[in-house]
Formats: sequence, structure tokens, C-alpha cells
Amino acid sequence: MNLRINNSTFIVCGGTSGFGLTITQQLVTEGAKVIAVARTEEKLRELADAFPDKIKVFQGDITQSKTIKDLFKFTEKTNIDGIVVNAGGPPAMKFVETSLKDWDEAYLKILRWKVELTQMFLPRFLAKQYGRIVYIESSAVKQPIENLILSTSFRLSVTGMVKTISQEFPDKGITFNVLAPGYHYTPAIERLIDKRAKDNKISKKDARKLLEQNIPMQKTGNTENFASLAAWLLSPLSDYVTGQVYVVDGGMVRSIL
Repeated sequence: MNLRINNSTFIVCGGTSGFGLTITQQLVTEGAKVIAVARTEEKLRELADAFPDKIKVFQGDITQSKTIKDLFKFTEKTNIDGIVVNAGGPPAMKFVETSLKDWDEAYLKILRWKVELTQMFLPRFLAKQYGRIVYIESSAVKQPIENLILSTSFRLSVTGMVKTISQEFPDKGITFNVLAPGYHYTPAIERLIDKRAKDNKISKKDARKLLEQNIPMQKTGNTENFASLAAWLLSPLSDYVTGQVYVVDGGMVRSIL
């Protein structure tokens, strides 16, 4: 399928690992250009070397205000067509294990920076009457996941924000959507497996097996397949889709809505 994004340019936050990396690779495969944002200089350099004509890199912690402002300036003369809003989450914890400091840090790590980034770039998209913003969250926004109290609470806030913004700008050529992955083989899932192994006093191998047994499809997801959906949402072909949450979880969420 031709996604019609040849020579389009996208910002991908967290572009060197997990979902961000595979989305970056998928966009490049489709002919797009990417500005990959990440904290680690070495990983960014490796990515740029692999796709010298397609990828520009920007080093910084996207959850920090300074990075967002510097990124805005860095891309000031670039025609940006869309943004993948993506970063890591807080540690896996139960409610009784959390402190107020943990909640404050989770707010900064999951919600606040996404508000700031959206506020910063939205006027550009409004000016050109076009834009695609895709937020990578979690299937926990549909059905809570054990040990993810911090992540679930603030990702629900993000989805509420996205739905509301989509209703405020329904006819400006800009779409706002959420991808809500379940268990995929990423660094984040490794942390969750470590937590379950520790809590249940079992090996990581057994913890992984138990996790997969609870997935109707009996396996973790493929990040490359996930990235193909992200690429479609970033393309002109998705112009009639906004304010939606797409759960990609192998059938774990049982609810109809």
C-alpha cells in the first residue's frame, strides 16, 4: 500500500528504542524523513549512519521543557507533517509501594511534557491546516495492568486530553490519535517481567511464560506490525480518523468499547 508519505517529515520521540525505533524504520521504508529524538548520543549516531539521507537526530530528554523548546527551534525551518509522542514510563509499582514523590515524577514523565509539546507544535499545524499527532500510550487505558498504577493513572489523562483536543479542532486538517500497545517485546516489558519475577519469587523465564499464557494469542506482539499501524495513522490515508484509541494487545482487553 502506498501511504503517500514519500518525502514527508516526522518527529519521532524515543526514536532509538522500542516502538519509537521500529516506527522510525517503518517511516523511512515508506520514503519519509524522520527527526529522531532520544537521550543517547551513540544510539542516535548509529541510526543516522544507517539512514544518512533520511534521518536527522536530536539529542535530549524529551520530557524536559528545555529539550522541547530546543527541538522547536531546531525544526523551525522544517515542514513537519506529524509527531510520534513517545517516551518511557515510570517504574512498575503497586499503589502501596508508591510515594507522593513517585506520583509527582510520573506526572512529569507521562503527562506534563506531552501537554507542553502539543501546545508548542499545534500552532504550526494550524497554520498549514495539516498535521498528524500519534501518542503511544498503553492498553492499560482500557483495562488496568497489574503493577502499573502510576502509568495507568496518567496515561488515562493523556487519552482524555487527546479526545478533547480532537473535538476542539475537528476541521483543521489535524488528527490526534492514541496507540495503546499491550505486551510487546520492548525494554518496558522487560521491566514488568522483572517486577513479576521478584514479587512471585520465580525466574524471569517463568514470569515471561505466565505473562504469555494470559494473552489470548499466547504471544507478545511484534513491534514492526505495530509500527505499520502507526505509519498509517501518520499518513494522509487516515484523514477521517481522529480522537481514537487503537488497542494492539493480542486480545487481552475484554471490553467492547
